[in-house]
Amino acid sequence: MRFALPAKAPIARCTLLCTFLLLFVCSVRLHAASSADLPLPDEQALLQLEQRALQAHPREQCFLYTELVHAMTEIAGREMLDGDVEQASAMLKRVEHYAQLIHLGLANDTKRLKNAEQLMQHTTYRLNGLLRAASSEDRETLKTTLKQLDQVQDELMTQVFKH
Repeated sequence: MRFALPAKAPIARCTLLCTFLLLFVCSVRLHAASSADLPLPDEQALLQLEQRALQAHPREQCFLYTELVHAMTEIAGREMLDGDVEQASAMLKRVEHYAQLIHLGLANDTKRLKNAEQLMQHTTYRLNGLLRAASSEDRETLKTTLKQLDQVQDELMTQVFKH
């Protein structure tokens, strides 16, 4: 059974589409605002986390690198929302570097593998939200980073199921 729309159906469809689009944009902004309320690590805390991850036992590095990637993604998101695209792009390059280290370190017997996988899932979700809200010139960097993080998340999930 098909529903017949009146002659003004294109206007109704357009209004409905605009309403859904507005709700989607608002929900992305609200999610970004709720994440914006959380304190982000400053540069000193980030450097300390980097040092801790680099000096950690190989079994612990996967989770520590995942924490680092998560924190850097949140910082890049904040910078992007603040309009500091160059800083956000530089931070995303660092995210890619540490995602590669996670990938390389997965062969080691890791601790807190499930925690790392869950944190990476949250990080990729957050990056997907940023991708939807980003300007066209920022999207390429975000897509590249997201592709790499998705691959790392898949590998983490595979390792979780192996254990």
